[in-house]
Amino acid sequence: MVTRPACVIEADSVDLELHLQLASAALEVPDRTFFAAWVACALTLLRDSAELTIRIVDEAEARQLNRRWRGRDYATNVLSFPALGLADIAPDMLGDIVICAPVVIAEAASQGKTSAAHWSHLTVHGVLHLLGFDHEDEQSAAVMEEHERVILANLGFADPYRA
Repeated sequence: MVTRPACVIEADSVDLELHLQLASAALEVPDRTFFAAWVACALTLLRDSAELTIRIVDEAEARQLNRRWRGRDYATNVLSFPALGLADIAPDMLGDIVICAPVVIAEAASQGKTSAAHWSHLTVHGVLHLLGFDHEDEQSAAVMEEHERVILANLGFADPYRA
C-alpha cells in the first residue's frame, strides 16, 4: 500500500492538469492523488502551472515504445515525451510520461525500496525530463540528480541514489 507523505513545500501553489491513463494489469499502481502530489511537488520550484499525461503501461507497451523512440529493445521503467514547439499555443503543456508498472514494482523489490519511494522517484524523474533536464553526461546527470534528491526529500523520501 502506498501512503502519501506531504510535500514540505507548498505544492498547492501549482496549477496542475494531470491526465492519468491506466493501461496496465498491475495491481500495485498508486492512484491519481499520489501522482498529482508527486508531480506538483516536482514542479513547485520550477513552474507555476503545467499540463501533462502519465500513462501506466505493462512491459509489452514499454518495450515497444523504448524500441521505437530510443532504439533499445527492452521494457524500461520510465520514458518521457516532451511537448516541443507548443509554447505559443499551449504554454502549460509539458508532454507525456510513460511508466512501466511491472518494471517499477520489480525494481523497488530488487533495490530494497518501498513501492512509494520508487514510484515517486520515477515520476519526479520523468517530470524533470519534460522540463529539459537529462543525464546524458556527468555534469547534466549531477544537476538532474540533485534536483531529484531535493524534491524527494521534500516529499519525505530518502536519496534514491544512495547505495
